[in-house]
Amino acid sequence: MKNKPFSQRFCFAIQGVLSAWKSESSFRTQVYLGVGAIAVLFYLQPEPVWWALIILIIGSVLAAELLNTALEKTLDLLHPEEHSLIALAKDCAAGAVLVLSFSALGILLALIYDSWSTG
Repeated sequence: MKNKPFSQRFCFAIQGVLSAWKSESSFRTQVYLGVGAIAVLFYLQPEPVWWALIILIIGSVLAAELLNTALEKTLDLLHPEEHSLIALAKDCAAGAVLVLSFSALGILLALIYDSWSTG
């Protein structure tokens, strides 16, 4: 992939997202939750900073899901047998997604609280 034209690298990235969409239900769930958060933004019409914050955290959660998927697929290929350290690595990657997901929920709740307290 190194030194390939931008358009080709872009296509590789899109293929990665589409692959995760097709194979990972957790990725699809996070996309749906992100769309729901965007719908809340359209409904509440908050200040632009809230839009930026929500979009940033949605992107972070989805990026973490993609990295988690990449790690899991790589580890499964390299070491298909059960191993406690590989299980721990997978659990930590999933935990990173969970931490970001709870952060996203906290940001969304703060937005809702801010909208109701000032509106």
